[in-house]
Amino acid sequence: MNHRHFMLHKPHGYLSQFVYELKRKKKLLGELYPFPEGTMAIGRLDEDSEGLLLLTTDGKVSEQVRRKTVEKEYYAQVDGIITQEAVDQLQKGVEIGVNGTKYLTRNCTSKLISVLPDYIGPGKRIRDERHGPTSWVSITVTEGKFRQVRKMTAAVGFPTLRLVRVRVGEMQLEGLNTGEVKEIERIITNE
Repeated sequence: MNHRHFMLHKPHGYLSQFVYELKRKKKLLGELYPFPEGTMAIGRLDEDSEGLLLLTTDGKVSEQVRRKTVEKEYYAQVDGIITQEAVDQLQKGVEIGVNGTKYLTRNCTSKLISVLPDYIGPGKRIRDERHGPTSWVSITVTEGKFRQVRKMTAAVGFPTLRLVRVRVGEMQLEGLNTGEVKEIERIITNE
């Protein structure tokens, strides 16, 4: 069987799935592109998150990408001007809640972002300058707990306002416009 693989710049407001059973109307991935039957999202981005989403018809590739050895890099726009001290805390690991229990995140890579790349796009307007300053931080993790990056920035005192995944393994968001889908030959991880 020939499997197919895709990169998608997931827009804000879409669920990372193809079927939604509840009555409330939701925007689903199938509205963006005529994906073949059996296509699955590798990992998820919640409805409020944007950025790189990999999709495949091959379950083995999906398992490979979700391993704890594959890096996932996010750009987080946070409330306030994030400090170097907070960035250092993120790198060492912070305590977050996962399924009602406390969890210490693994060491990660994080750094301040002074210039945002154009490919991030304007996104959904979150608020205006009257509500105070915002700043951006890059966070690269190898694990993927539910809403982990959002919980991490909140734990250091800078809640996430906007979250964009820019990289999974060696696959980069750069070059994809919001809502754009690109079929690729294979998915490359950094293992």
